[in-house]
Amino acid sequence: MPFVLHLLGLAVFAQGTSEFMLSGLLPDIARDLHISLSAAGSLTSAFAVGMVIGAPLLAMLSMRWSRRRALLAFLVAFLLVHVLGAVTTHYGVLLATRFVAALANAGFLAVALATATAMVAPDAKGRATSVLLGGTTMACVAGVPAGALLGELWGWRSAFWAVALMSLPAVLGILRSVPADRAGQPAYAGPGPGPGVRGELRALRSPRLVVTLLLGALVNGATFCAFTYLAPLVTDVTGIGTGWVPAVLALFGLGSFVGVGLGGRLADTRAVPLLVAGGAALLLGWTVLALTAGNPVAALVLVFVQGALSFAVGSTLVSQVLYAANGAPTLGGGFATAALNVGAAIGPWCGGAALTAGLGFRSPLWVSALLTALALALAGVAHGARRRTVRHGAPSAQDAPA
Repeated sequence: MPFVLHLLGLAVFAQGTSEFMLSGLLPDIARDLHISLSAAGSLTSAFAVGMVIGAPLLAMLSMRWSRRRALLAFLVAFLLVHVLGAVTTHYGVLLATRFVAALANAGFLAVALATATAMVAPDAKGRATSVLLGGTTMACVAGVPAGALLGELWGWRSAFWAVALMSLPAVLGILRSVPADRAGQPAYAGPGPGPGVRGELRALRSPRLVVTLLLGALVNGATFCAFTYLAPLVTDVTGIGTGWVPAVLALFGLGSFVGVGLGGRLADTRAVPLLVAGGAALLLGWTVLALTAGNPVAALVLVFVQGALSFAVGSTLVSQVLYAANGAPTLGGGFATAALNVGAAIGPWCGGAALTAGLGFRSPLWVSALLTALALALAGVAHGARRRTVRHGAPSAQDAPA
């Protein structure tokens, strides 16, 4: 893998840390800015909305830019709004910086996915994707606990400064190593200058691509439904002390890091077996965890296993989006990012609705199992439809199985 991909992964690590670190900083922010905890919580919602809106929109707007210019613009904007967030004393300004940071994050990740897959061999998209998504998993393992520790030692603003500083090496790496050709051009396999916005939008209508995006949203929804409510589960059901919650969250993050590595090794050559076996194992794992959450040993083992399975399946689905979107090299990454964030927003909402209904702290796990079951059912229906299409006539190149 080209070294610049690891620098892009560092930028994704900084962005993932920024996205998740507020969970440990909200009380400090609320006290410092003299706002309610619920108002501070809106900072997280603003970031989620920005990610969903920003991924396809900014990927589309950046298609006429060079890859280097797009990556630099998004990353420098991300860096600067964190500096502004670190120095502001106004809640409205901080809220605006979170939304803008999410837009920049979404645009960067969309272009970075296209860039990464363009810099490797055509059959190595899964490994390139895993390098970038490994930054997100490392944010769960190290970035979020480190942000919480910085907030404890020097206040919440120090975590924002740290995110800005972590982005600097990637800025230098992009300047030095990323080619300056058009963002949509390198990953396009056909002749000419590339498909353009309308051509990429047409390519996104592929049924195979639409199904893969839906599967990504469902699997990520299941992942973040369980992850969001993991802390009350292990304290109130498993009986683990609150002081161990960061370690349990890091255990899930460590599993996710292992899963992304596994997905990167297999996504290019054995994607279908990994998705089938991993999806079935995910459904079984969420069900077993819901049933055995009162047992500390079983709960801890399954937290690690489910983290690994969730991200192995999720990262493989992202790579399959990029394979299916060969005619939409830039917007494919943007829509993949949007789909993951739709899942990250819907999953916790569904889990919260189950808790509000009084179904107990195990209920988000059952919601995760249901979302995974829906993903498997959708995959089964799509596979059956594809087989019928093959029986009655050869499918198009876009809709052919991977």
